[in-house]
Amino acid sequence: MKKGKLIVVSAPSGSGKTTLVQSLLSQNLPLSFSISATSRTPRSKEQDGVDYHFLELDDFKKQVEAEAFVEYEEVYPGKFYGTLKSELEKKWSKGQHVIFDVDVVGGLNIKSQYPDQTLAIFIQTPSLDILEQRLRSRGTESEAVLKERIAKAKMEIEQGSKFDFLLINDDLEICKKNFSDRVKAFLDQV
Repeated sequence: MKKGKLIVVSAPSGSGKTTLVQSLLSQNLPLSFSISATSRTPRSKEQDGVDYHFLELDDFKKQVEAEAFVEYEEVYPGKFYGTLKSELEKKWSKGQHVIFDVDVVGGLNIKSQYPDQTLAIFIQTPSLDILEQRLRSRGTESEAVLKERIAKAKMEIEQGSKFDFLLINDDLEICKKNFSDRVKAFLDQV
């Protein structure tokens, strides 16, 4: 099976990575989104097999024991996220490159396993204050969860320099163009 390229997009929650990934996927490129597995419960409009592969915690741990993941991490206490090997194999068998919307540790793990095939992009907001405003405007998390996400964001931003490319999302349209240009250039490399 021919292995394709991997586009890793990581960022703190609220930085706009999902919006950027969706914008790129709408451009009719030979990209396919890697659906992560998670042990957390679905949010209101999320669908199993579309947004995530939602697994019970015990099932997730069994998959870990079976070495079914390319990478996985306990992102928050009791909340695991990971990339199933079967996701990559399925996309590559269709001649697609794979794009990931993953946390920082997961993104760096993928890059370390596939260094020559991977473009790792880190997205961040101009400041933590702006990030907090974006998270609050969602209205989807409790105050405790918001504080947890802000604390995690501080740690993630410190890891941004380990990525191939850092993109500041202060103007969404400019950020979309820069993101798209960088990915297209990487896909065009032989």
